Amino acid sequence: MFSSDELRENYLKFFEEKGHKRIASSSLIPHNDPTLLLTTAGMVQFKPYYLGVAKPENPRMTSCQKCFRTTDIESVGDASHLTMFEMLGNFSIGNYFKKEAIAWAWEYVTQRLNIPAEKLWVTVYLDDDEAIALWKEQGVPEGRIVRLGAADNFWGPAGDSGPCGPCSEIHYDFGQEMGCGQADCNPSCKCGRFCEIWNLVFVQFNQDKSGKRQNLPAPSIDTGMGLERLTILMQSRKNVYETDIFAHVIEKACQLSGRQYGIDAETDKALRIVSEHSRGITFLIADGVIPDKAGRGYVLRRLLRRAVLFGRRLGLEKPFLVDMAGAVIARMSGIYPEIKKRQAYVLEMIASEETRFSETLATGLELLEEIVRQTKGGQISGQDAFKLYDTYGFPVEMTTEIAAERGLSVDLGGFEAEMEVQRTKARSSRKFSFDAAATAEAVKNMRHGEKTCFVGYELTRQKSTIMDILTEGGTVDSIEEGDEASIVLDESPFYAEMGGQVGDTGEIITGGGRFEVKNTLHLPNGVFLHQGRVISGCLKIAETAAAHIDEERRRDIARNHTATHILQTALRQVLGEQVQQRGSVVTPERLRFDFSHLKPMTKDEIRRVEEFVNDKIRRNLPVYAEEMPYRHALEEGVTALFGEKYGDRVRVLRVGRPAVSAELCGGTHVSASGEISLFKIVSESSVGAGLRRIEAVTGREAEAYINLQQDSLSELSGMLEAAPEESPRKLAELKEEMDTLKKTVQNLERQMSRGEAEELLSKAEDYKGIKLLVSRMTSVNTDTLRETADFLRDKLGSGVIVLGTVSEDKPFFLCMVTPDLIEKGYHAGNIVKKLSQIAGGGGGGKPNMAQGGGRDKAKLDEALQAVKGML
Repeated sequence: MFSSDELRENYLKFFEEKGHKRIASSSLIPHNDPTLLLTTAGMVQFKPYYLGVAKPENPRMTSCQKCFRTTDIESVGDASHLTMFEMLGNFSIGNYFKKEAIAWAWEYVTQRLNIPAEKLWVTVYLDDDEAIALWKEQGVPEGRIVRLGAADNFWGPAGDSGPCGPCSEIHYDFGQEMGCGQADCNPSCKCGRFCEIWNLVFVQFNQDKSGKRQNLPAPSIDTGMGLERLTILMQSRKNVYETDIFAHVIEKACQLSGRQYGIDAETDKALRIVSEHSRGITFLIADGVIPDKAGRGYVLRRLLRRAVLFGRRLGLEKPFLVDMAGAVIARMSGIYPEIKKRQAYVLEMIASEETRFSETLATGLELLEEIVRQTKGGQISGQDAFKLYDTYGFPVEMTTEIAAERGLSVDLGGFEAEMEVQRTKARSSRKFSFDAAATAEAVKNMRHGEKTCFVGYELTRQKSTIMDILTEGGTVDSIEEGDEASIVLDESPFYAEMGGQVGDTGEIITGGGRFEVKNTLHLPNGVFLHQGRVISGCLKIAETAAAHIDEERRRDIARNHTATHILQTALRQVLGEQVQQRGSVVTPERLRFDFSHLKPMTKDEIRRVEEFVNDKIRRNLPVYAEEMPYRHALEEGVTALFGEKYGDRVRVLRVGRPAVSAELCGGTHVSASGEISLFKIVSESSVGAGLRRIEAVTGREAEAYINLQQDSLSELSGMLEAAPEESPRKLAELKEEMDTLKKTVQNLERQMSRGEAEELLSKAEDYKGIKLLVSRMTSVNTDTLRETADFLRDKLGSGVIVLGTVSEDKPFFLCMVTPDLIEKGYHAGNIVKKLSQIAGGGGGGKPNMAQGGGRDKAKLDEALQAVKGML
């Protein structure tokens, strides 16, 4: 019996013997392919080869690719569905085609795997007579070759566009007794008799987003054989969870939960979900995915939370996914060493996310059960589903799945409407540098559609021609003093806002006018818009113009941009290789850099990062750019941003020889690191789960920042009458004295309030058959007020107590109701709510105790006088 590891190695060696180069699995995050959320097939990393935009080192390749598909997440838990799986494949880029692919496939399954030929059937695309003839040459009887349509035997692109073509599949026949019993049963039947084990795709076309297909430069081969499915077959198991692929992970889930696999269906389902999702979670995080509210981060969060939910059904109340991930790493790291290399980061990320969700899970489940009880008509409302998502972190798919178990559905349309309201609020709170709708309209109406030629890498001034002028009213032939407009030049030294770097400013000057450029934008069609206003004269279309950027501002931007590149290297050196850039903003004043990291940086880590960057500045390293093919850059290890779309040729920006930093970048930079002058981090903060943000300054702004800090320290030391280096100690001593005095004052307040409380007892009156005590106390802090109320309640035994005071120049109310009166309908929270409203504020609480405040202290007495009317 083959082990799964033996099957993987057996396959790869077979094709190496056929002249194929073994290629390592690529990341689950597709590089340079925005058409895909995650890597879904073995051919994804080879798409540029199929499209003819890059050339492989060897036209024959073989790989075992880790893949991830999101379509069946809710189905995971049955005996067959997976999210992450391994795809064995052999690939030909314009080298061999159907004849060799079919012959080698048949040789492998019948001779290397020793599967009996009589147990195998094949399917082909409807009109693929060539494939049928080739299968017959291998000895496959015509009766076991089936023609099927596009739904079964035409392989579409991986994404919304890309290479595609007809395919032919090999199916294993479990025997007539395992199927429907019909005489015409064949691999198109879904009765369970047949199992597809290998798909041979004959890649002939490139399909665009509209569905239109064109012939590829050369026909190629893309095959896929699922390792998990093959292992089930070769190990004679009923499902993948009974193979050696999952045995170790299932065992860990059983060990943690005290449950046994194979006893009852519900337990088996939960064990499978916990085990399968633990594997997917581990690999996603190791490849750089972090939990998020959208995209691949949402997929990760959804898997993790679904695993936690089903873990609860196994009795796993405490965090357990770190242990599960450890089992995955122990089992799989020999094949995929990256999960071992990033183990600490993976486990820390899982612990953080699981703990965060666990804190709200119990409350969320209670709310969901309450919603289920109150639901009428068989459907949970979109508002309720959104509340579970927004407040308690329940992915709507998880709510839908739980609801289905109760025989209910979810109003997904209503949920999406609530989501859109939230998105609208988020969009309105942001500040955009330009109106996207107006920009799109400008592109549509533009008379000049050719790309602007950017010359700003070498030049800061350039003679050019005004090709178009755009205003709010559309395109115009001329603009005059005071007019606001956007000018299009055929050549421009102005850098257009892109990749986090702000656009250049400056002037455009003609013989008759002067135009102040306040920003430069990059349109989708490659045209630059120079936005601003005419400060004198008149500018006309087709005029020759002199374009001058603000050179000092550009130098400030360049200092900050080059610093971000060195900063990223520094963060990886100090915090670990798992650090990935998640965004950046480069302005003249400062730089902002977002990166993946789970916890706040320590003072020591911040200092070490600063020291690293400043050391590279002092070394005055050369900064230079070169163009090269995209794949060549990746092979050299150049840093690229996930989710960005790069062209066939890219610009690589390097700092130092050998390079301290090498990144794909189209921005403007200094020519040597010494020009940065000085680097200083001014803040480090959180911007979301697993995301941190550094803001820093360089050059002139760094000097200004340090001078400001020095001035502040000097002023403080003067006030403390201490030398600057002694100021922290002196300030700590003063704080200690203040804390002591504060405690003394509080103790005096307590003594005074206790005496005041003794006097208050005599003011308690009988009102409607209960003891009522309402009083304003002299200004005390809220803690003392609560202690006073506790004392009065204990002394009264039964009653309603309402106290008010002015704290921090605002009115504050506190109400207590004894248990016997709560039973009669008196409610402290309702009383405080009404009191606070009178004083222009809000508050509330439990029936026995509540507190609240207002904004108008002059209303304090009026509110207290209204208490009787509230009872």
